Amino acid sequence: MVAALVQQFVEDRLRTGAPLGGTASASDLRLALGETITEEGLGADEAFRRFAQVVVPASIGLDSSRFLAFIPAAPTAVSTLFDAVVSACSFSGESWLEAAGPVHAENEALRFLAGLLDLPSDAGGCFVSGGSAGNLSALAVARDLAGRGPDGEEARTAGPVRVAVGDTAHASVENALALLGVRPLVVPTGADGVLTGAALDATLAELGPEAGVSAVVASAGSTNAGVIDDLAGLADVSRSRGLWLHVDGAYGAAALLSPPLRRRFEGIGEADSVIVDPHKWLFGPLDCCALLYRQPELARAVHTQHAPYLDALRDDGSWNPADHAFHLTRRARGLPFWFSLSVHGVAAYRAAVEAGLALAARTADRVRAIGPPVELVLAPMLSVVLFRRRGWTDRDWRRWSTGLLADGVAFVTPTRWKGEVVGRLVFLHPDTDPGVVDEVLARLSRPGDRVRRG
Repeated sequence: MVAALVQQFVEDRLRTGAPLGGTASASDLRLALGETITEEGLGADEAFRRFAQVVVPASIGLDSSRFLAFIPAAPTAVSTLFDAVVSACSFSGESWLEAAGPVHAENEALRFLAGLLDLPSDAGGCFVSGGSAGNLSALAVARDLAGRGPDGEEARTAGPVRVAVGDTAHASVENALALLGVRPLVVPTGADGVLTGAALDATLAELGPEAGVSAVVASAGSTNAGVIDDLAGLADVSRSRGLWLHVDGAYGAAALLSPPLRRRFEGIGEADSVIVDPHKWLFGPLDCCALLYRQPELARAVHTQHAPYLDALRDDGSWNPADHAFHLTRRARGLPFWFSLSVHGVAAYRAAVEAGLALAARTADRVRAIGPPVELVLAPMLSVVLFRRRGWTDRDWRRWSTGLLADGVAFVTPTRWKGEVVGRLVFLHPDTDPGVVDEVLARLSRPGDRVRRG
C-alpha cells in the first residue's frame, strides 16, 4: 500500500517538475493537519493524504525551476530515485568493513572531484551532510594541525589559534570557529568582495607574530554573491607563512566543469582542504557535501574515534569515511551523486552547469538594459546576480519578494551587500525559463515609477 502511494507521488513529481509551493502559519497547519500521532494510527491512505495535501503545499520547492533564492537544488531524476535505493539498503557508510562496495563507489566520486579541483591523486576524504559539517570538520583539523609539521613537531604559532577569513565568508565558517573555540581574524575585502593574497599578507605583516594565525579560509564562489577569492594569491601567502588553506567551494567549485572558468579558480589545487556540495550545483539530492584533504592522514589523526568495539573497523588499515569528519554513524550519501554521474556522464553535467552561467549572464544584460533606477551591483562571476533598485527600502524589497511568491511567479529574497539591501537571483536549475526572470525583473517598478525597459 505505502509502496504504491510513494511510487505514484514520486512519478508524478518527477514527470511534472517540482511545484514552487508556498508557506503557512503554524495555526493554519495545526487546523489543516489535525492530530496525526494517535494510539491506533491513521492508516497509510489517510496519513499520506495529509502529507500530500497539507504538508507538501506548505513548503517551497527547493528543486523548483522557479526557486531563485538562497542556493537552490536541482537533483537529477536518476539521483532522486537512487537516493531511495540507498535508504532501502541501509548501508552502514562509516566503515569499509561494513560497506566496502558503497565506500569504494563514493571514493570514485571523490577522486573525480579531487581531479576537478586539481588536488593530488592521493587526496581523499568523505561525504558529509552539508557545507556546515564540511567546514567544521576541516577547520577542526586546521585548528589542531595547521601550526604543526607532518610529524607533529612544535607549533609554529604561540598563543591562541586564529583563522583568517574574508568579511564575505559564509556564516557557517564563523559558526564553526565559535564551536571550535577559535577566534577569526577578519580581513576586509574591496568593492568586489574578493579576499586577496595582498590584503591577507598586509594584515598579517601589520599584526606580526602575535596575530597567532595558523589557517586561512577562502571562498571559491561565495554563497551571497558568487565571488571567487584570489585563490592563487592566498595559496602563495599560506605556503610562505606555513598556514593551512581551507577553500569553501560548497556552491561555486562546481563551475570548474566549465573550461572558460577554470582560470578563475587558479590556486585551488594548493588547498589543504576543500569542500564542494553535490546537492547544490552538481545536481544531487539533499544532503551531500564532499570534504577533501590534501593529506587525509592528517584528518584521521584528528577525527578517528577510539573505543573497544570500534577496533575491528581498523584491523586491516582500510579506508573508513568516519575517520575523516566529526561523525561516526553515517549514511552513504555520496552514492546518488556517483550513480547519476555514472549514468549521465561528465559532459551532461558540464552542460547543466553552463546553463546556469548563461542565464546569469543574460540576466545581468537584462538589468543593464532596464537602466536607472535599477542597476547591477557586480558583474556576476558565477550564477549569482546582485542588483539594486534605487529608492527602495527594506519594506519595498519585502513586498517584492512576498508578492512574487504569492502569485506563484518565483521565490526570491533580497540580501545585503556591503551594508546595502539589494536584490539577489541565483541560477542553478538548468530548466529555469528566462521568461520567469523577465517577469521578476519587471516587478522592480511600482505604480508611478518610471523604469526604462530594455
